[in-house]
Amino acid sequence: MNSKNTVNVNPTRKIDMKVLKRLLSYMTQYKLRLVLVFALILVSALVSAGSAMFVEILIDDYITPLLLMDQPVFTGLLKMLCIMAVIYAIGAFSGYMYNRLMVTMAQSTLKRIRDEMFDRMQYLPIRYFDTHTHGEIMSLYTNDTDTLRQLIAQSMAHLVSSICTMIAVFCCMLYLSVWLTLIVLLSVFVIINVVRKVTGKTAFFFVRQQQSIGALNGYIEEMINGQKVIKVFCHEDKNVEGFAERNEAWRLAATNANGRANSMMPMMNGLGCATYVLIAVAGSYMAISGVPNLGFAGTGTITVGVIASFLTLSRNFVNPISQMANQFNSVVMALAGAERIFNFMDELPETDEGYVSLVNAKEEDGEIVETPEHTGMWAWRHPHKADGTVTYTKLEGRVVLDHVDFSYVEGKEVLHDITLYAEPGQKVAFVGATGAGKTTITNLINRFYDIDDGKIRYDGININKIKKQDLRRSLGVVLQDVYLFTGTVMENIRYGNPKATDEECIAAAKLANADGFIRMLPDGYDTLLKDGGSGLSQGQRQLISIARAAVADPPVMILDEATSSIDTHTEALVQEGMDRLMKGRTVFVIAHRLSTVQNSDVIMVLDHGRIIERGNHQQLIDKKGVYYQLYTGAFELE
Repeated sequence: MNSKNTVNVNPTRKIDMKVLKRLLSYMTQYKLRLVLVFALILVSALVSAGSAMFVEILIDDYITPLLLMDQPVFTGLLKMLCIMAVIYAIGAFSGYMYNRLMVTMAQSTLKRIRDEMFDRMQYLPIRYFDTHTHGEIMSLYTNDTDTLRQLIAQSMAHLVSSICTMIAVFCCMLYLSVWLTLIVLLSVFVIINVVRKVTGKTAFFFVRQQQSIGALNGYIEEMINGQKVIKVFCHEDKNVEGFAERNEAWRLAATNANGRANSMMPMMNGLGCATYVLIAVAGSYMAISGVPNLGFAGTGTITVGVIASFLTLSRNFVNPISQMANQFNSVVMALAGAERIFNFMDELPETDEGYVSLVNAKEEDGEIVETPEHTGMWAWRHPHKADGTVTYTKLEGRVVLDHVDFSYVEGKEVLHDITLYAEPGQKVAFVGATGAGKTTITNLINRFYDIDDGKIRYDGININKIKKQDLRRSLGVVLQDVYLFTGTVMENIRYGNPKATDEECIAAAKLANADGFIRMLPDGYDTLLKDGGSGLSQGQRQLISIARAAVADPPVMILDEATSSIDTHTEALVQEGMDRLMKGRTVFVIAHRLSTVQNSDVIMVLDHGRIIERGNHQQLIDKKGVYYQLYTGAFELE
């Protein structure tokens, strides 16, 4: 399948500022909290730097003098230790609070993004889902949103914290010793260049990791749905090979990404320790040799307290660089996920230029009048912009396709000059080999796709003028592959009409011949269905789907090979239910079994997107054409 949710990556991928700006726009409602978070981060950074400065005061002003006393007094030292404990507590509390606030904002932001994604998904055209795997779409809701959680809850705060800490620590280092600061800067320059060479492609592999896990999820979802087919055709070993290939691609990307990223911290620690030793040696030499120390506080001899404090500051300066390098890769990975999510959200929704709506109606004095209650009569409501008047056309179910051409892909027509007339109450059947265009015609009537040329009229109205929701509300569909949602049997039937009462749902089930087996279920209509109704037989699921269509009370029905995958006995029950459902309605039937279409008013025989024969059963038999050969078994549908 084609996929538009991929991100073009390269080894030198940089942060996409447009994507970052759009992501941050979701957090604008938390401005005051963000200001508070920044203030708490600043306090935490100042505490980190200030605590190192206290080491100098502690050693030079308290510990060293105590060593020279015959009878040391520890009051001042204890007081200073208490002050340091309070400062550390403030720092710890600040760190706890800003992390908690960021987690809260992250979850609220992700909820908003997921809500918006799901809302947008409801209005995407069928074409989108035909060209993207379900697993890939699911990956957007799981893996990609999880990378955003890490970005908002952790990476953003850590990046800001690291920058603030580095600035505060750098100022403190300059205050203590310019010479030692220069040594630190030189070491940092070496560290950054070494790490850059070793981990230069980490971002590239993180992005590839997201893409490969999306492909893997799509494959797993496909395999789960096709388990019966897999076992029937003994395709287990081949599927294992296919999974292994995709799993290996994910392993390679994840290994390269996480291996390089995880190696960064030990490297930084090792190089940081080397810097630590270098500063200790240089500081000790300056202290022993009496080399004048230059700092913002002035000049003088370097002390043990200055060396100890500077060693702590150097560690506090190198560690944020390591954290920033790690967080940068997380940011790139998260923005790659955000780009996939935003591409999904930017997909063009299904357009609808229709203005004719479907309303409940009744007749008063020979005129059609709109009414709020369900009367069993429907009408098309036409607003006229010119004079502001409204007219009504009774919904009768007359469908006309007039010289219709259609192609899924430009330049490759699948329907050629299709013309047909379905009068109210008629049963129109489509017969033909797989790929002849039968289901495509019903998709066009539903406006899942728009035609290339020609007209489709519904009660004399061009369907382009009818609002899509109202058009589809007037069409009941029973598919070969039934999908039941997680919920009770009653809820699944009511899916066809959310306003239907329990009595109306039960009446629809009786009409569909489903009431009998439903009452035999453990909890009757309150029986909970899961996994698409996996506990029911194919025929039982089909009967529930017919009841679902019946409760909608549509004037036009589309039956897409609804009995092709059930046994003969169950087919009789389903057929009886469908016959009741079809009574008085315009019906389009797609069937492979010709026995189910013999009583159709009109039978259309399609071949490669063209109608090659039309007429009722007897007329087509008398014609002794393709239909006759199919019926007599001269050749079979494929």
